[in-house]
Amino acid sequence: MTGTESADTRDQFVVGGVDSHADTIHVAVVTDRGGHLADAQFPTGAAGYAAAIAFPEAHGTVAAVGVEGTSSYGFGFTHAARQAGLAVVEVNRPDKAERRRIGKSDPIDAYPAARAVVSGRATSAPEDGPSSGYALCRPPPAR
Repeated sequence: MTGTESADTRDQFVVGGVDSHADTIHVAVVTDRGGHLADAQFPTGAAGYAAAIAFPEAHGTVAAVGVEGTSSYGFGFTHAARQAGLAVVEVNRPDKAERRRIGKSDPIDAYPAARAVVSGRATSAPEDGPSSGYALCRPPPAR
């Protein structure tokens, strides 16, 4: 795990934001007013998802987590977060003008995902499964 952290806010509500990739996910944590608290990168897979879920929980009570790509690279994390009882919100990628203005990096994408949830711009529930065209592992259906 790599990341940055700030003051202890365990008694506050926080919101997570996730920028997902094939091998890593980057998680940012913001206050319920959008202020930056911390961010860190985790590997994809069960252990990485568990650590990524625990990360925002260490900073406060998690109100929701905004995830880019809930039906592609973010599906595994989305599934794990929902199983852990977290509210997950689908977040659109930042618009091209904003990306040109502030640049492109995992933290730069993760923080706006969290702020989109705080501001109410992102409200959609994630899809139930991965989109075709992505080589993702989906848990087998319950029998």
